[in-house]
Amino acid sequence: MSEKKELLSGICLGSFGVYVAFEALKLPYVSEFGPGPGFFPLWIGIGLILLSLLLIVANLFASTAVESSESQSRTAVGRALVGWSGLMLAIGLLHWLGFGLSLALLAAFLILALERRSPWVALSVAFGLALGFHAIFALALGLSLPAGPWGF
Repeated sequence: MSEKKELLSGICLGSFGVYVAFEALKLPYVSEFGPGPGFFPLWIGIGLILLSLLLIVANLFASTAVESSESQSRTAVGRALVGWSGLMLAIGLLHWLGFGLSLALLAAFLILALERRSPWVALSVAFGLALGFHAIFALALGLSLPAGPWGF
């Protein structure tokens, strides 16, 4: 039963991605100052389509032996709630800490709490994400991300 749910999820996600991409094509791709209002929705739609295809293909070629138990279900729900709570906290801290620091803290929290990796891995990924977002948005695209009281 789980395979059918995942296949249906992939189809729904792909359909939504197609809708987003087609709607984005109606908007200007570039503007005189950089990316236009259709730039990000188009690429988000394309990403949704590609990821849904990946989900569909993986589901079609997956083995039929799927283990499901009550404890795995509760663990999955608990992990989802922890991840959701971390995201909500990061959104709440965005105003006070800025985008870069909120993103770094969220990434570190998710890696430490959900993936149970070492603090060095968490700090490295968090720092890399913050620098990557700054490089893409602030330096390459010339857009400003929400800054906290310390300017980042």
